[in-house]
Order: sequence, then C-alpha cells, then structure tokens
Amino acid sequence: MPPRSATAIPAAKSTDEKITINLGVVDLGQIDLLVQEGFYANRTDLIRTAIRNQLAAHADAVKQAVARKTLVLGIQHFSADDLRAVQAAGQRLQIRVLGLASIGAEVTPELALSTIDSIVVLGVLQASPAVKAALASRMR
Repeated sequence: MPPRSATAIPAAKSTDEKITINLGVVDLGQIDLLVQEGFYANRTDLIRTAIRNQLAAHADAVKQAVARKTLVLGIQHFSADDLRAVQAAGQRLQIRVLGLASIGAEVTPELALSTIDSIVVLGVLQASPAVKAALASRMR
C-alpha cells in the first residue's frame, strides 16, 4: 500500500457532464480502429472532437438562437446575497442560461421561490435538491 500524503489537495470540481450514447457495433469498431491507429487518444477524444466539429458547423445557428431566446451563454451563479438584493429591489428573475446555472448552497427554497419567476437552463442546473424541488414548477 503506498504511503499517504500528509496534506490532501482537494480535487477541482469539474463542470463536465457525463452522457450515455448507444452505438452500433460497426460504428464502435471503427472508432476503436481509429484509436488503435493513433488518430485519437481514446474513444472519448473522438466523440468530443466529433461533437465540437458539429457545434462549430452550426455555430451561427446557435448564436442566432441564443440572441433570439435571450439566453446567457456560459456560467451564471446566483448567491443568497444576489437573490436578497433582487428581493430588496422588489424584482423577480427570469433565469435563462445556455451552459451552467448555479444557485448557491446557502439559498433556501423560500428565497428561491420569492425571487425566481422562471428558469430555463440548456445545460446544467446546480442547486440543492430542496431548491430544485421548490422551483420544479417554474422550470421550462
């Protein structure tokens, strides 16, 4: 058994999401052949490259849809302080994100309900299970 380090360095939290796809055996075999021949480091490398190529090919359509749907592109975080400021201003949020929307762990379901009218996330929503449950009827 290797010796343990005296100081542990916490791993950075990844914003990557895992997905599952079904492929036919011939497609999978071709992927494995390309990996074996050195075109790609592994299956994931090929799949990521293929997805990025498709996204690049449709970049104009994505930009137009983001503008039309008034989506925030990237990462948007809402802390309890942010939501209390919205509440103090007598306003309510319509959250629309393409990427990652994050609601702080310190945000209570009550605070979220009193400040968030609607939430649309094309990508990932990070929030406590209680906040997600409270906002479920406002998610589109």
